[in-house]
Amino acid sequence: MTMLIAFYLFFPAVVILLCLKFPFLDKIGAVFVCYVAGALVGNSGGLPENAAVIQDALSGACVAVALPLLLFSMDVKAWFKTAGKAMLSMAGATISIVAVAGFGSAMLKGHVEESWKLAGLAIGVYTGGTPNMAAIRTALDVDPTTYVILHTYDTFISLVYIIFCITIAQRIFNWFLPRYRKTEIKNPGLGGDDVEDINSYPDMFEPEIIKKLMAAMLLSFLILGISVGLAGLFPKAVSTTVTILSITTLGIGASFITRVRHIKRTYSLGMYFILIFCLVVGSMANIRDLVHINMALLAYVSFCIFGSFLLHALFCRIFKIDADTFIITSISAICSPPFVPVVANALKNKEIILSGLTTGIIGYAIGNYLGISFAYIFKAVAG
Repeated sequence: MTMLIAFYLFFPAVVILLCLKFPFLDKIGAVFVCYVAGALVGNSGGLPENAAVIQDALSGACVAVALPLLLFSMDVKAWFKTAGKAMLSMAGATISIVAVAGFGSAMLKGHVEESWKLAGLAIGVYTGGTPNMAAIRTALDVDPTTYVILHTYDTFISLVYIIFCITIAQRIFNWFLPRYRKTEIKNPGLGGDDVEDINSYPDMFEPEIIKKLMAAMLLSFLILGISVGLAGLFPKAVSTTVTILSITTLGIGASFITRVRHIKRTYSLGMYFILIFCLVVGSMANIRDLVHINMALLAYVSFCIFGSFLLHALFCRIFKIDADTFIITSISAICSPPFVPVVANALKNKEIILSGLTTGIIGYAIGNYLGISFAYIFKAVAG
């Protein structure tokens, strides 16, 4: 178990070194390499029996620690210039999944019992996240076997979707949608993280930078502790939403403190924790679960993810929403906020992180309402 934890914590450093040494790996992206490496380890048969406990704890902890670090160098004033488009794009993502999930459940009628319940689960998980899906499963009394199968297929198809988004999606949709116009209102003389890529890591080991990064880490842990404490005051069903909302709010608040905002390499340090997250998530994908495939449910999950993605793209085309905002709001809806920094880094655009986190939190908040209400609407319409 100790070896597994050490692998998760330190293998991303090996990946970074390889990306620095071999430019072609850098072009592929450290995130993608960590996903692939994790999947290979996870399906090698060498993981201990209780690895799932470590995987769940480490994946959640990495995101919780990374989010404040990623937010410390954000320029909130610049974000407000694009906030309207992000909200409009989120509305498009919501409309798209409701339409696609409803149409897909109608097509499954006669092939799957109570297909209207599948629509409720899909709308909940692809506007919010897994906590919404679990809550809706209980509310609609979905068959446990059906729920587990659907959740398994969602894990695999979502991984394919994420890989698409971090590799070629931006290049494809830049032909179809307007390009993102980065704001340029920062004062480079203040020492913030203006440029962030794989080459940002080597100078993190300078004594002065390490000293300030340690202070940033302590602040990140403080924010995490306060957020977990606040979440404990609320019902367990909404604790995840409250935790992420609190972390995001406090992280943004800290970015208004000049000394915090201008600590160098907080974004790079946060991305290191995200690389650990990608490695862990990749190792959680169990290919053996796909031995006995329910084609109807697999097709439904694939249709919901990629069908709503394409319909959302058409919506953004009509309303002239740029490609980066489209992709990040789609990720925040379909895969939930923890994956936002992963994709933003792949797009080489940290300005869109706030848009993704904000719309993702809104998705958490409305997912249960939308999933349950539209499930019953589809049931009534279908008779």
